[in-house]
Amino acid sequence: MRQGPEGNVTRGTTNPNRLRRMDRWIAATLGPALRRSTTPPSAVDLGYGASPWTAVELLARLRRVRADIRLFGVEIDQARVAAALPYAGAGLDFVRGGFELPLPDDRRPLLIRAANVLRQYAEDEVPAAWARLCGRLAPGGLLVEGTCDEIGRRHAWVALDAAGPRTLTLAARTASLAAPSELAERLPKALIHRNVPGEPIHALLRDLDRAWASAAPYAAFGPRQRWLHAVALLAADWPVADPTRRPRHGELTVPWAAVCPANGPLAGTAAARG
Repeated sequence: MRQGPEGNVTRGTTNPNRLRRMDRWIAATLGPALRRSTTPPSAVDLGYGASPWTAVELLARLRRVRADIRLFGVEIDQARVAAALPYAGAGLDFVRGGFELPLPDDRRPLLIRAANVLRQYAEDEVPAAWARLCGRLAPGGLLVEGTCDEIGRRHAWVALDAAGPRTLTLAARTASLAAPSELAERLPKALIHRNVPGEPIHALLRDLDRAWASAAPYAAFGPRQRWLHAVALLAADWPVADPTRRPRHGELTVPWAAVCPANGPLAGTAAARG
């Protein structure tokens, strides 16, 4: 018998331009793989919500990198799929489904974006969801799973490939931050309950706050300059990825191994990466 979609219906909250920070990072990070693809690549916006804006916007941003990309909005709620269908066409399709990703011809996407999807799940359900989605990726593909606030000023996401989690990225409109640790409330489900003493993510946010405080004199030149200098200070003790370029966008990326939980269901998920 054919089973129904895998997963639970999300709240469906969405707003135009909410995921712009995540989308820009995806386009920059996945760009080389998109360009190398010898066939028109596919991407998935999983759990796009009550309105299709995030799928429409993601397609537009990815098309700047690869014009022939095809994007599928996947939603478990049939009513949401029906409401999105008027926006379909010209490389954009909407289908009902969940973690199984029922794409036409069983195609495998180079990108799966799952924003604000796993937040409603229990922490011990995350590894299975990650594995299920990563198992659907095309070779060289990427799963980007994370959380943001309602208007897209604060984000945190994990990037994964077929081998498991690769990186954690924090991203913010720096002018909205009193302290970088305010991003803790937007940590993905894999880490939000691990922000306690003794866990690596707690240490990262603590050290980032200290670097932010030390960079206070640069606030006179604007919050971006303060963020840049805070990240530079942090990079002396943490393996910050691309510390001279991406932080200009209000981002901070570290290897998953640096923040992999010391306890809980995701402890040891960085073991394969050494």
